[in-house]
Amino acid sequence: MNVFLWPIIMVLVAALAIVFLIRLWKSGYPRKDERTERITGKAAFYSMHIGLYSMLAILFMRVVDEELFGLSGLDVNPVIYASILIPSVSFIVLRWYFSKKGEI
Repeated sequence: MNVFLWPIIMVLVAALAIVFLIRLWKSGYPRKDERTERITGKAAFYSMHIGLYSMLAILFMRVVDEELFGLSGLDVNPVIYASILIPSVSFIVLRWYFSKKGEI
């Protein structure tokens, strides 16, 4: 991708986030209540465990690859990306699921 395209994308994403936050602020809905705190806490709890277990699985896979099969293992970048993306995406999905589920 072109070097000059990244700043433009970042500015557009920031502008969209600001517009979304302003619309949310003007809508009049409360930002926090007991239900959203429980939903966020439950989603954070489960996403933390999902992230921990996925990192343990990556570690186990790396040890098995190196010790049993003699492979060189994984590069650092995919492991870092996975350790950031898996808990983040699982938190977003679980928070959405628990908010749609209704009963917490």
